[in-house]
Amino acid sequence: MIVSEQYGELRGRAFAIAYRMLGSVGEAEDVVQEAFLRMHQTLRGGEPIASPRAYVATLVTRLAIDQLRSARARRERYVGEWLPEPLVTGPTPAERAELADSLSLAFLVLLESLSPRQRAAFLLREVFDYPYREVAEFVGTDVDSARHLVARARTRLRDRRPRYHASREHREELARSFFAAAGQGDLRTLEALLAQDVALHADGGGKVPALGRPVTGRERVARTIAAGMTAMARFGVRLEPAEVNGEPGAMAYDARDRLVGVLGLGLADGRIRTIHSIANPDKLRHLGEVSDLGLRARAGERPGRET
Repeated sequence: MIVSEQYGELRGRAFAIAYRMLGSVGEAEDVVQEAFLRMHQTLRGGEPIASPRAYVATLVTRLAIDQLRSARARRERYVGEWLPEPLVTGPTPAERAELADSLSLAFLVLLESLSPRQRAAFLLREVFDYPYREVAEFVGTDVDSARHLVARARTRLRDRRPRYHASREHREELARSFFAAAGQGDLRTLEALLAQDVALHADGGGKVPALGRPVTGRERVARTIAAGMTAMARFGVRLEPAEVNGEPGAMAYDARDRLVGVLGLGLADGRIRTIHSIANPDKLRHLGEVSDLGLRARAGERPGRET
């Protein structure tokens, strides 16, 4: 039998794999639930499980591969740019380096360029440090094929994978300066904080106002951010600092403390290189009550005082 402490550890690792595979909190939770249901059915049937850790990881990996294959078709029909569902994280110091490198929104978006099996093999080997023998078992292939899958993924991601070396204090200070300048409409300071090739991504899912495509370049991004902050202020939206997918960010709330959106910043070489804005209500519900401001703005309602 699996004791509660072991169950919690297994579930944490299972969700970590599933979320990085799928980029969706809800889908990851469904995969984890299905994996544990199957494991419990096996145990109740009297069949021994030599390694619950390997058994759960195998189930989660294969279920996530199947789920990702079906999700690809839905994402091709997605309105606007698809971004992962954000996680508001609060890691321990020992976890922060891994989180910034393997849980960032930029990294999860990059993983979308891999096939489902490449993505699984790469994550299991490069992020979770499983030996190739176990990677092959989890994915359902042989060791040589597992090595090939990881090698192909490395090649595809080479030079594109985000790396974060700044200290936590420096990253937080950079984020504070960014949000302060954005709120004040200080374009000169904003531009100084942004990398030359900075990219702004937004996901409204066709349900709330959002950019139709990414905005790139220091000046264009600075102007777009300043204009967006001005518009939010007119609707009484405020920002609260948060750690989003292991990186500095903020959560936007309306006057009734309902969530409007989540912003995540990707930092590199002392500058902000990526900004991800997620406002699709369906991708925020796991974080709390979601505002209807976006729906009202999309319908053309003018700013007004909420009661």
